Amino acid sequence: MPQLVYLHRKPDARSPEFPPPPQPSRVLLISEASTAQSYKEVVAKELTLNGCLYFMAWGRECEAWHDAVDMANIEQFDFKEIPEESLIMTTWHEKEALSEALWFCKNSAFHASVKLSHTVLLHLSAESAEDQILEQYRVA
Repeated sequence: MPQLVYLHRKPDARSPEFPPPPQPSRVLLISEASTAQSYKEVVAKELTLNGCLYFMAWGRECEAWHDAVDMANIEQFDFKEIPEESLIMTTWHEKEALSEALWFCKNSAFHASVKLSHTVLLHLSAESAEDQILEQYRVA
């Protein structure tokens, strides 16, 4: 059964720890705050090791987030060829409205060889906006 999960994290948290996302999953990072590169690297590694196979970044520093997940996926396989079923697809949505990124996540983010039945909306901001973001996703 497909599962939709909203996770909120404050950007100033000492650790970006969050429960492992359901597997296999697509993850849309909604970044409303800047973070240190080390924070991005920890999150990217956690996602890579916990079943994220399609990562989308929207908002602040979205290209850096995209690059962090790409690098974590490459490092996971010791800079060697990544098996197709483990390759994380990545996109960033810098100049789009959040509604467009949510639409892309819901309607276009598919893996080439693995069915992604879970979606995680990872919201990085000072305050949670769970109801609003979930509603925007539902109408996307």
